[in-house]
Amino acid sequence: MEIDCNGLSVREINRQIKEAVKNGEKEIVLLNPGAKHYLAAGVVGDVEIHVKGSAGYFAGTMVHGVRMIIEKNAGWFAGDNMTDGYIEIKGAAGDGVGQGIYNGTIVVRGNAGARTGEIMKNGTIIIGGNSDFMTGLYMMGGKIVVLGNIKGMAGESIVRGAIYVKGDVDSLGKNAKLVEITEEDEEWLKDTLKAHDFPAFTEKFRKIVPIKKRFVYGSAPSEEG
Repeated sequence: MEIDCNGLSVREINRQIKEAVKNGEKEIVLLNPGAKHYLAAGVVGDVEIHVKGSAGYFAGTMVHGVRMIIEKNAGWFAGDNMTDGYIEIKGAAGDGVGQGIYNGTIVVRGNAGARTGEIMKNGTIIIGGNSDFMTGLYMMGGKIVVLGNIKGMAGESIVRGAIYVKGDVDSLGKNAKLVEITEEDEEWLKDTLKAHDFPAFTEKFRKIVPIKKRFVYGSAPSEEG
């Protein structure tokens, strides 16, 4: 089904989406999105949502099980606190893409702003271009892949997880170190990049990991601290 967003409030758009999902719709097309904020916020269900244009702030926030394709760009905090699903942004993304996600996959074909994957718990974020400063800020788990460069303070205060980078890293944040990838990493990168139609894996990747792993809620202390 199609929803023409022109002249509708975000509340009206999201109400129509949720009603359609409740009625069993499997594919919803949003026409004339006008870069509205909070598109598809809180939608839960096995549904594919195509945004025929750009989305504003918090696109796909708190979704579960949704497959969301944004044809152009997305503003700040795309995929914020997503618990599962797939979000693809065919253009660029603003700051905080994938903030706090619990699971699922976010793919940005272009560049991303600052603080990509901030406080993410699990899941995968792939940036096809560059990622700005503080990528992986307070990251608690999961994986970030950046095919371009990362600006300063990469991995700032990282708790757990890994940031894979193919390009240059301007500088590292506190508790972050840059290491070589393992054979297991290499296989995972090959499979992941192929699955999402990115250029073939090369051996140029390195990864940013914590110097010292820190406690997260529900985890027991270890000898590593």
